[in-house]
Amino acid sequence: MLADVNTTDIAAAIRLGCRTMCSVFNADDDDVPFFGSQVWPEAFLSFSTSASESHVPGRHLNALLNAEDVLGFNVEESCIDRHARAAFFSYSGELPLPLNRDRIGGPLVHFYPHNVREGFHALYALARFRNSGQAVETAERSISAIQALWHPDRGWDTDLIESKFEFHPTTFIIGLARAIGPLVKLHRHTGCRGALELALALADKATSEFFVASGAYDRESFGGHTHSTTCVMSSLAQLADVIRDAGLMERVRAFYDNGLNEIRDALGWVIESSGDEVDPDRGEVNNTGDIVETALLLGKWGYPQYFEDAERIVRCHLLPSQLRDTSFIREPGSADSPNGADIEDGRRNVADRHLGAFGFPAPYGHKTLDAQRISFNMDIVGGSVGSLCEVYRQVVDSTAAGHYVNLQFDHETDAVEVESPYTHRQMRVRAKRPGPLFVRLPSWVPVDGVRVDGLEEGTRRHNGYLVVSRPPLNRWVTVQFELAEREIVLRHRTREIKVKLRGDAVAAMSNFGAELTFFPALED
Repeated sequence: MLADVNTTDIAAAIRLGCRTMCSVFNADDDDVPFFGSQVWPEAFLSFSTSASESHVPGRHLNALLNAEDVLGFNVEESCIDRHARAAFFSYSGELPLPLNRDRIGGPLVHFYPHNVREGFHALYALARFRNSGQAVETAERSISAIQALWHPDRGWDTDLIESKFEFHPTTFIIGLARAIGPLVKLHRHTGCRGALELALALADKATSEFFVASGAYDRESFGGHTHSTTCVMSSLAQLADVIRDAGLMERVRAFYDNGLNEIRDALGWVIESSGDEVDPDRGEVNNTGDIVETALLLGKWGYPQYFEDAERIVRCHLLPSQLRDTSFIREPGSADSPNGADIEDGRRNVADRHLGAFGFPAPYGHKTLDAQRISFNMDIVGGSVGSLCEVYRQVVDSTAAGHYVNLQFDHETDAVEVESPYTHRQMRVRAKRPGPLFVRLPSWVPVDGVRVDGLEEGTRRHNGYLVVSRPPLNRWVTVQFELAEREIVLRHRTREIKVKLRGDAVAAMSNFGAELTFFPALED
């Protein structure tokens, strides 16, 4: 098992991920960020002809600037500037679309509709958190161009696009549908012209042809790239939340409860590709983050069982899978330059630059049993940290109705402080502002298994929450219950993985003798 580290501190995980995202710039490529990465058997960072300038900056700017917002700290501005410069560079081609080069130093020649999502994420983050007029203007030009170049029935104007660039089309879900989420954010936070109109057009196609009422998952129509499936699901939930569309949210819930189970397990691990000839234990963590973000929205809409799913996923897979021990990584070097002074930048300080990364883990560890390599592609850090920012926002949510403790992590806002039962002997909650207090109780806590101390009046349960109508101000209320121990089985394609849970955290897990595992081994 890797070194014992704290995997319950969401803020610490976000900060460490931000450090990673500020270490990915390629000094041999005018500080355009790396995309590809590998830490075993060789260690290196690499340029990508499909993702470096059009993809990574969007994931990272969305995460970095959201992290500043939720934690109230400042990311080094030079890090933001370099990501922004790469993002704007990707839009500097003949059409206002996020483009890629075929080589370092080469021209922008590749257009992947897959990257439209990340392009808009970069522009959204810069517009919202840096008040960038250039970002708004670029987003509006890009939206207008897409509306002229793409039609829901006819698809892309391939003749025009191919007259200017190498065009790399995919299924709708792996391509343009992914952009719904950042378009919603552009509309919600910046009022960007055309963003909502395009988001609605994309959502109409997504729900009429793919995310159908039955909630079924069809690999052939969706495409095997599972992150595209999960991010479109999350995007539709974001749109439903913003426009208050209960029917659309129910469509999301149908897929979450049905088709999603074809590609995920009970701890939120998601297979990287749903194709047949793939490593059956290789996951992808930003897929997991999309599930968590969707669960948070479903919980917010009055279904607390999804908060429970989100908490279990965060504790059992998302946080444990962050790379916090790099001692196994062998630094590249050369016989003539053991310190790496004369080698390319992608082979310098690889271990340190990966500290805090997220990648492609199995449920049990960083190295799958069938692994040919271990990689942490740098875009995944942004996706995972962005999701953790949404988790941080929803641990405690104060509204006009009261204060909601949705997730049982240590947390403090200006209205409520929470001590988690996972890091303390018992759960305690302290209200710092007037208002009813709602504390979510997990489904595995029996009705008669809760003891509440520190109140002069009684409590009641309602819709999965313990309700304290008039909590005392600035005094601890103790909500005491046992973290139930139980065993579950994760049924993967080629093996069954046994898990011992304590509450919604892993106490032990089958690992089949694997290396670089997350948890103590569960003995048969």
